Amino acid sequence: MALVRSDPFRDVDRMFQQLWAQHERGPRTMAVPMDAYRKADSFVLELDLPGVEPDSVELTVEDDVLTIRAERPVPPQSDDIEPVISERPYGIFTRQVLLGGGLDTEHIHADYDKGVVTVLLPVAERAKPRRIEVKTESGANSPSDQQKDSSDQQKNSTGLLHRHKA
Repeated sequence: MALVRSDPFRDVDRMFQQLWAQHERGPRTMAVPMDAYRKADSFVLELDLPGVEPDSVELTVEDDVLTIRAERPVPPQSDDIEPVISERPYGIFTRQVLLGGGLDTEHIHADYDKGVVTVLLPVAERAKPRRIEVKTESGANSPSDQQKDSSDQQKNSTGLLHRHKA
């Protein structure tokens, strides 16, 4: 087991430096928390964007990269308001996801509900699992080929987040 030495004063100092740098530079780009899973013949992405107006959410696809971008503007400041605590993030939120070639990027669908963006990425017809008949010289199929279930053969072969090349 390794021990890690920590200096709490250095950690607090670093945190304050980051906060001051943010205020001096203005809004900064922040990552978006995301869950991804496969459901039937699609991949589903769910991204948390609380407090973001639906009109500010922008999805683009370029060269097999899906980019989700949204902005939550800083609230207007006035002389009679003195912030005491400011922990909620403001600015531009972005997330990029590498899409495999087996996805149908022409039919991506997105919904926004209660601060969550749900993106549906359908698997392309050419990438869906299918059974391929294996013939022998006599024309009969082997019994083991007949028992294979095509739905299990390429469960994650579309490569939502990465591609595997031999």
